[in-house]
Amino acid sequence: MATLLQKKLGLLLIILTLLTGCGLQTDLNRETQTDSDLPSATVDRVVDGDTVHIILDGEEESVRLLLVDTPETKHPNLPVQPYGEQASQFAKEKLTEGTQIQLEYDGPKRDKYDRLLAYIWIDGELFNEMLLEEGFARYAYEYDPPYTHSDQLKEAETKAKAADLNIWSEDGYVTEDGFTTVDIDETSSDVYYQNCTAVAEANASPISEGDPGYGTHLDRDGDGIGCE
Repeated sequence: MATLLQKKLGLLLIILTLLTGCGLQTDLNRETQTDSDLPSATVDRVVDGDTVHIILDGEEESVRLLLVDTPETKHPNLPVQPYGEQASQFAKEKLTEGTQIQLEYDGPKRDKYDRLLAYIWIDGELFNEMLLEEGFARYAYEYDPPYTHSDQLKEAETKAKAADLNIWSEDGYVTEDGFTTVDIDETSSDVYYQNCTAVAEANASPISEGDPGYGTHLDRDGDGIGCE
Protein backbone atom coordinates (compact mmCIF):
# COMPACT_ATOMS: atom_id res chain seq x y z
CA MET A 1 0.00 0.00 0.00
CA ALA A 2 2.79 2.36 0.97
CA THR A 3 4.67 1.50 -2.23
CA LEU A 4 1.63 2.34 -4.39
CA LEU A 5 1.20 5.69 -2.62
CA GLN A 6 4.88 6.49 -3.10
CA LYS A 7 4.60 5.74 -6.82
CA LYS A 8 1.58 8.03 -7.17
CA LEU A 9 3.35 10.83 -5.31
CA GLY A 10 6.44 10.37 -7.46
CA LEU A 11 4.37 10.53 -10.67
CA LEU A 12 2.62 13.68 -9.43
CA LEU A 13 5.97 15.35 -8.70
CA ILE A 14 7.22 14.51 -12.20
CA ILE A 15 4.10 16.01 -13.81
CA LEU A 16 4.37 19.20 -11.70
CA THR A 17 8.05 19.55 -12.59
CA LEU A 18 7.33 19.25 -16.31
CA LEU A 19 4.49 21.77 -16.15
CA THR A 20 6.59 24.26 -14.17
CA GLY A 21 9.49 23.90 -16.58
CA CYS A 22 7.23 24.56 -19.55
CA GLY A 23 5.85 27.67 -17.87
CA LEU A 24 9.30 29.06 -17.10
CA GLN A 25 10.48 28.37 -20.63
CA THR A 26 7.43 30.16 -22.04
CA ASP A 27 8.16 33.24 -19.89
CA LEU A 28 11.80 33.27 -20.95
CA ASN A 29 10.86 33.00 -24.61
CA ARG A 30 8.35 35.81 -24.24
CA GLU A 31 10.95 38.16 -22.70
CA THR A 32 13.54 37.33 -25.35
CA GLN A 33 11.02 37.74 -28.15
CA THR A 34 9.85 41.09 -26.79
CA ASP A 35 13.42 42.43 -26.65
CA SER A 36 14.25 41.22 -30.14
CA ASP A 37 11.13 42.87 -31.53
CA LEU A 38 12.24 46.36 -30.50
CA PRO A 39 14.65 48.03 -32.93
CA SER A 40 17.82 49.41 -31.38
CA ALA A 41 19.19 52.86 -32.15
CA THR A 42 21.79 55.35 -30.92
CA VAL A 43 21.08 58.84 -29.65
CA ASP A 44 22.59 61.52 -31.87
CA ARG A 45 21.30 64.61 -30.08
CA VAL A 46 18.33 65.94 -28.14
CA VAL A 47 16.36 68.67 -29.91
CA ASP A 48 14.04 69.45 -27.02
CA GLY A 49 12.13 67.60 -24.33
CA ASP A 50 10.01 65.51 -26.69
CA THR A 51 12.09 65.32 -29.87
CA VAL A 52 15.32 63.37 -30.34
CA HIS A 53 17.61 62.77 -33.29
CA ILE A 54 18.88 59.20 -33.52
CA ILE A 55 20.91 56.92 -35.75
CA LEU A 56 18.80 53.96 -36.86
CA ASP A 57 20.18 51.37 -39.28
CA GLY A 58 22.93 53.79 -40.25
CA GLU A 59 20.51 56.61 -41.08
CA GLU A 60 19.70 59.75 -39.10
CA GLU A 61 16.08 59.94 -38.00
CA SER A 62 14.04 62.35 -35.93
CA VAL A 63 11.84 60.81 -33.22
CA ARG A 64 8.78 62.56 -31.80
CA LEU A 65 7.99 60.90 -28.48
CA LEU A 66 4.55 59.33 -28.35
CA LEU A 67 1.82 60.66 -26.05
CA VAL A 68 3.87 63.41 -24.40
CA ASP A 69 4.17 67.13 -24.98
CA THR A 70 6.80 69.35 -23.36
CA PRO A 71 6.88 73.16 -23.40
CA GLU A 72 8.39 74.69 -26.54
CA THR A 73 11.98 75.85 -26.83
CA LYS A 74 12.51 75.64 -30.61
CA HIS A 75 9.15 76.68 -32.07
CA PRO A 76 9.60 79.29 -34.84
CA ASN A 77 6.45 81.20 -33.86
CA LEU A 78 6.53 80.86 -30.07
CA PRO A 79 8.85 82.14 -27.35
CA VAL A 80 10.66 79.72 -25.10
CA GLN A 81 7.93 78.48 -22.76
CA PRO A 82 8.33 78.04 -18.99
CA TYR A 83 9.88 74.71 -18.02
CA GLY A 84 10.84 74.02 -21.63
CA GLU A 85 14.54 74.46 -20.96
CA GLN A 86 14.31 72.26 -17.88
CA ALA A 87 12.56 69.53 -19.88
CA SER A 88 15.26 69.73 -22.55
CA GLN A 89 18.02 69.56 -19.95
CA PHE A 90 16.43 66.53 -18.34
CA ALA A 91 16.28 64.82 -21.75
CA LYS A 92 19.93 65.69 -22.49
CA GLU A 93 21.08 64.20 -19.20
CA LYS A 94 19.15 60.97 -19.72
CA LEU A 95 19.75 60.64 -23.47
CA THR A 96 23.38 61.61 -23.92
CA GLU A 97 25.03 61.33 -27.33
CA GLY A 98 25.87 57.71 -28.11
CA THR A 99 23.35 56.22 -25.67
CA GLN A 100 21.88 52.94 -26.85
CA ILE A 101 18.08 52.96 -26.86
CA GLN A 102 15.20 50.87 -28.13
CA LEU A 103 12.20 52.15 -30.04
CA GLU A 104 8.65 50.93 -29.71
CA TYR A 105 6.08 51.93 -32.32
CA ASP A 106 2.39 52.11 -31.46
CA GLY A 107 -0.08 53.31 -34.09
CA PRO A 108 1.06 55.41 -37.08
CA LYS A 109 4.82 55.12 -37.51
CA ARG A 110 5.39 58.68 -38.76
CA ASP A 111 3.77 62.09 -38.40
CA LYS A 112 3.13 64.68 -41.11
CA TYR A 113 6.70 65.97 -40.71
CA ASP A 114 8.06 62.47 -41.45
CA ARG A 115 9.30 62.07 -37.89
CA LEU A 116 9.15 58.65 -36.29
CA LEU A 117 6.48 58.35 -33.59
CA ALA A 118 7.75 56.09 -30.85
CA TYR A 119 8.32 55.28 -27.22
CA ILE A 120 11.97 55.37 -26.20
CA TRP A 121 13.27 52.69 -23.85
CA ILE A 122 16.56 53.21 -22.03
CA ASP A 123 17.97 50.54 -19.72
CA GLY A 124 14.54 48.97 -19.44
CA GLU A 125 12.81 52.23 -18.48
CA LEU A 126 10.27 54.14 -20.56
CA PHE A 127 11.62 57.64 -21.13
CA ASN A 128 8.20 58.99 -22.14
CA GLU A 129 6.98 58.01 -18.69
CA MET A 130 9.98 59.66 -16.99
CA LEU A 131 9.04 63.03 -18.51
CA LEU A 132 5.51 62.72 -17.18
CA GLU A 133 6.66 61.54 -13.74
CA GLU A 134 8.88 64.59 -13.32
CA GLY A 135 6.19 67.02 -14.44
CA PHE A 136 8.10 68.05 -17.54
CA ALA A 137 5.38 66.93 -19.97
CA ARG A 138 1.64 66.60 -20.32
CA TYR A 139 -0.13 63.55 -21.75
CA ALA A 140 -1.18 64.49 -25.31
CA TYR A 141 -1.63 63.66 -28.99
CA GLU A 142 -3.55 60.42 -29.28
CA TYR A 143 -3.34 59.93 -33.04
CA ASP A 144 -4.78 56.43 -33.22
CA PRO A 145 -5.99 55.03 -29.86
CA PRO A 146 -5.95 52.74 -28.05
CA TYR A 147 -2.26 52.81 -27.11
CA THR A 148 -0.27 50.09 -25.35
CA HIS A 149 1.13 52.25 -22.55
CA SER A 150 -1.69 54.78 -22.27
CA ASP A 151 -2.83 53.81 -18.77
CA GLN A 152 0.61 53.92 -17.14
CA LEU A 153 1.45 57.23 -18.82
CA LYS A 154 -1.81 58.80 -17.66
CA GLU A 155 -1.13 57.53 -14.16
CA ALA A 156 2.34 59.13 -14.21
CA GLU A 157 0.80 62.44 -15.27
CA THR A 158 -1.84 62.23 -12.54
CA LYS A 159 0.80 61.72 -9.84
CA ALA A 160 2.93 64.61 -11.08
CA LYS A 161 -0.13 66.85 -11.21
CA ALA A 162 -1.15 65.89 -7.68
CA ALA A 163 2.37 66.74 -6.48
CA ASP A 164 2.39 70.10 -8.33
CA LEU A 165 5.63 69.20 -10.08
CA ASN A 166 7.08 71.69 -12.57
CA ILE A 167 4.48 72.41 -15.29
CA TRP A 168 1.73 71.57 -12.80
CA SER A 169 2.97 74.04 -10.19
CA GLU A 170 1.08 76.96 -11.72
CA ASP A 171 -2.69 77.03 -12.12
CA GLY A 172 -3.84 77.48 -15.69
CA TYR A 173 -0.49 76.89 -17.35
CA VAL A 174 -1.34 73.44 -18.78
CA THR A 175 -4.39 73.28 -21.04
CA GLU A 176 -5.94 70.68 -23.32
CA ASP A 177 -4.31 72.47 -26.26
CA GLY A 178 -0.84 72.86 -24.78
CA PHE A 179 0.65 75.56 -22.59
CA THR A 180 -0.67 79.05 -22.05
CA THR A 181 1.27 82.24 -21.48
CA VAL A 182 1.21 83.06 -17.78
CA ASP A 183 3.46 84.96 -15.41
CA ILE A 184 5.54 82.30 -13.71
CA ASP A 185 8.30 82.71 -11.19
CA GLU A 186 10.77 80.07 -12.37
CA THR A 187 13.32 80.61 -9.63
CA SER A 188 12.73 77.23 -8.00
CA SER A 189 12.39 75.37 -11.32
CA ASP A 190 15.91 76.42 -12.33
CA VAL A 191 17.25 73.95 -9.77
CA TYR A 192 17.71 70.41 -11.03
CA TYR A 193 19.71 67.65 -9.33
CA GLN A 194 20.62 64.64 -11.44
CA ASN A 195 21.28 62.44 -8.41
CA CYS A 196 21.77 62.47 -4.65
CA THR A 197 25.48 63.17 -5.04
CA ALA A 198 24.58 66.48 -6.65
CA VAL A 199 22.13 67.18 -3.82
CA ALA A 200 24.81 66.48 -1.19
CA GLU A 201 27.34 68.68 -2.98
CA ALA A 202 24.81 71.52 -2.83
CA ASN A 203 24.27 70.88 0.90
CA ALA A 204 20.59 70.34 0.16
CA SER A 205 20.05 66.82 1.50
CA PRO A 206 17.67 65.54 2.57
CA ILE A 207 15.42 67.19 0.00
CA SER A 208 11.67 67.24 0.51
CA GLU A 209 8.77 67.38 -1.91
CA GLY A 210 8.15 71.05 -2.69
CA ASP A 211 11.80 72.03 -2.22
CA PRO A 212 13.65 73.52 -5.22
CA GLY A 213 15.14 70.67 -7.24
CA TYR A 214 13.03 67.88 -5.71
CA GLY A 215 12.22 65.05 -8.14
CA THR A 216 10.83 61.54 -7.80
CA HIS A 217 14.12 60.15 -9.17
CA LEU A 218 15.67 61.28 -5.85
CA ASP A 219 12.94 59.71 -3.75
CA ARG A 220 13.11 55.96 -4.30
CA ASP A 221 10.72 54.98 -1.52
CA GLY A 222 8.19 57.66 -2.50
CA ASP A 223 7.79 59.10 1.01
CA GLY A 224 8.23 62.69 -0.11
CA ILE A 225 11.79 62.96 1.20
CA GLY A 226 14.68 62.37 -1.16
CA CYS A 227 18.34 61.53 -0.54
CA GLU A 228 17.73 60.57 3.08
